[in-house]
Amino acid sequence: MKFYTDADISQILDFPSLIEALRVGFTDEFLVPQRMHIDYRNHQDGIENTLLLMPAVKESDVSGVKLVNVAPGNQTQGIPTIQGIYYLFDSITGQPVATFDAKAITNWRTAAASALAASYLANPDAHTLLMVGTGSLAPYLIEAHLSNSPIDELVVFGRNSQKAEVMAQEFSERVAKVRVEIDLKHAVTQADIISVATLSSDPLIFGKWLRPGQHLDLVGSFKPDMREADDEVVRRSAIYVDINQTAPVESGDLAIPLATGAISHDDIRGDLFQLCRQQVKGRNSPHEITLFKSVGHALEDLVAAKLIMQKT
Repeated sequence: MKFYTDADISQILDFPSLIEALRVGFTDEFLVPQRMHIDYRNHQDGIENTLLLMPAVKESDVSGVKLVNVAPGNQTQGIPTIQGIYYLFDSITGQPVATFDAKAITNWRTAAASALAASYLANPDAHTLLMVGTGSLAPYLIEAHLSNSPIDELVVFGRNSQKAEVMAQEFSERVAKVRVEIDLKHAVTQADIISVATLSSDPLIFGKWLRPGQHLDLVGSFKPDMREADDEVVRRSAIYVDINQTAPVESGDLAIPLATGAISHDDIRGDLFQLCRQQVKGRNSPHEITLFKSVGHALEDLVAAKLIMQKT
């Protein structure tokens, strides 16, 4: 049984094919039980870790489960925060087919889902991308949006200016204009697409900074006490999520303003299932501010793993 490493997956996958595979996947039928969260205290640094179990089944085809541990304290040690394994099975016989580096699967499918949402929600002529965060997911998000939108200017913002410079340099030959920004407010006002992938507990993006026509891609907050945007951001935005059942509960970007009454569930226009099935409309006008909040879905992992096998 083959184990697909991060390097293997990067050689096999490409964002255009993964984005389209997800688009099809969100119109198909999968059995996806609610994922299991196990939060526990990391006694070495006092920070809470999260163990996630995420199963998905495509009957008469393949099934899989992701076992992943999110360890925020790894940032201080230069280790990726996401660690884990993805297991793929034959749904008919139950036999194991392959295993995959879960961090790589997660990075690829998360970024592809953001780009898929942007295909419905971002302005078609969006040309300036702001990447907030310099973790392992950030370059994947940049690559995904580059494959999907006519980006000719990339702006990188991160708390670690050295990491931001390194990331900007990675794309200097791919994008016409690339720069690092130390003033986040100024960067936000200039961007067409704002992608945020951090582990922040406090808002980084403020609604008073936004201008008409922008699209926000909020990726980092996956727990109810984590948020990357303030109440004014969600109040001003047309809100979409990856999964209606989980995103408003699991992410503080939505759970907190929902709890305080800043927004209601009626303000969430739809999810990726509804967008891909054309059950809801995406962007309504060039001047609308749109927001996509993702927390991840096991269907995405299974689609990515199956595509890897198909392309091998």
